[in-house]
Amino acid sequence: MPALDSHLLPHLIRCSADRDPAAPALRDGARSLTYGELATQVEAVANGLLSLGLGRAERVGIYLDKRLETVVASFAAPAAGGVFVPINPILKAEQVGFILRDCDVRVLITTRDRWVTLQPVLAQCPSLRQVVLVDPPAEAGGAAGTVGTSVSSGPDRAWVRYADLLDAPARPAHRVIDTDMVAILYTSGSTGRPKGVVLSHRNMVAGAKSVASYLGNRADDRLLAALPLSFDAGFSQLTTAFHSGASVTLLNYLMPRDVLKALERDRITGLTAVPPLYIQLTQLEWPAAINEHLRYFANTGGRMPRETLGLLRQRLPSAQPFLMYGLTEAFRSTYLPPEEVDRRPDSIGKAIPNAEILVLREDGTPCAPDEPGELVHRGALVGMGYWNDAEKTAERYKLLPAGTPGREAGLQLPEYAVFSGDTVRMDAEGFLYFIGRRDEMIKTSGYRVSPTEVEEILYATQLVGECVAFGVDHASLGQAIQVIATPPAGRDALDTQALLAACRARMPAYMMPAGVHARSGPLPRNPNGKIDRKLLSTEWIAALESDAKS
Repeated sequence: MPALDSHLLPHLIRCSADRDPAAPALRDGARSLTYGELATQVEAVANGLLSLGLGRAERVGIYLDKRLETVVASFAAPAAGGVFVPINPILKAEQVGFILRDCDVRVLITTRDRWVTLQPVLAQCPSLRQVVLVDPPAEAGGAAGTVGTSVSSGPDRAWVRYADLLDAPARPAHRVIDTDMVAILYTSGSTGRPKGVVLSHRNMVAGAKSVASYLGNRADDRLLAALPLSFDAGFSQLTTAFHSGASVTLLNYLMPRDVLKALERDRITGLTAVPPLYIQLTQLEWPAAINEHLRYFANTGGRMPRETLGLLRQRLPSAQPFLMYGLTEAFRSTYLPPEEVDRRPDSIGKAIPNAEILVLREDGTPCAPDEPGELVHRGALVGMGYWNDAEKTAERYKLLPAGTPGREAGLQLPEYAVFSGDTVRMDAEGFLYFIGRRDEMIKTSGYRVSPTEVEEILYATQLVGECVAFGVDHASLGQAIQVIATPPAGRDALDTQALLAACRARMPAYMMPAGVHARSGPLPRNPNGKIDRKLLSTEWIAALESDAKS
């Protein structure tokens, strides 16, 4: 039965398929799907997952690069009544294993090569029951729900063929409503391991409708999915397109020039990317044809440098720039309309449709115009907290006090909002300006990196005694990761090259330190007895500036 309106995530595809089943939906190199074909495959894979015994709200991990199967699986898991967990394909085995364990993934969809690299960690994932391979060995046999080659020594964990999921018999899906969870997106926290942000169907569908409304997405749009689909902004390219009936080109690019080629080849009308990629793109020659069809470009994952914005507008005089701010915990928060870019290029804009952005003091009262305060997001896009982490959830998701705008004293039921940890100010006209972060997160290459997670990996190498990681401003990366470390006990010198080699084996590229600086120990402590990261980073930056002047 076709959905009358999209209130669950898979409805975005179903509604567009009902309107025009022959319309193009997805392109992956030489492969493509119409909306009718995409809807059919989503339903088929949902039946396949149910045949594997997927229960309501059980998690389906998707560890793939951008390809048709990634998209189908991401919508099929919730169509079955489950929850999808997109895993960034550049993560290493240990980080993938942490995600699989943290949210008790039941089914993992991946490739044969990735499955092989995960063997050392799969034995530590007791909840994992099935692995689905999109490219199994040629000798594979069996059908969906049957046992193929054992994933590990556990007899009840096996791989099955993705193709067999498409042939599974129809089964009734688990009943879910729009406030049920649909996805867990992992994002780095300011301390320790990544946190799983839980999003509901309502969060994602409301976000798709909101973003599509201000970007003006329509059925003849062609969007380029250049960002990882494990990012909220990356996955948003799918949801906004599917809500509008537009098509999406999936791109796994190696070089920035590949992005330009895709823009020209597929006559892309909408591009969303992070500032580091835009910085790289502005250093290249752009085919003139791109300006003829690119209708808008939008940024996410950090502030767009003015120089980069200026160069993009020179190359794309016909395209509208959308400067956006968001956080995974609430999907997307603000945007600056194109007509305001010249007047206030440093602004992050105003609240997106169907959201309210407040600037609050520490006591919860609203700030006066231009008074710095914390950015607080309320509304339908506020997520469901961090998976299985009450302490961190309480730090970020808080009750709005009575008297806050929208919270009249007579209201009895509480409302949670996302307290971003970002300091902003709002001018008299309601435009917001970013001032800084309250925590020590490092923004690099469009990623949020926890300094503590970097330090944990450094300690695991056993090649350091003490260490501290911090971010410093960088023209193209946003911030570069710098490390100060002492030699391990019993050694007189720090083996920097060995340490960097060990990091490359354990870290994705975006987490790699730009520099490692040896220092004799012990490192200075703050009054709480912790290594004083702020002091060390301040001293390092001061020394760098002093060297530049001499």
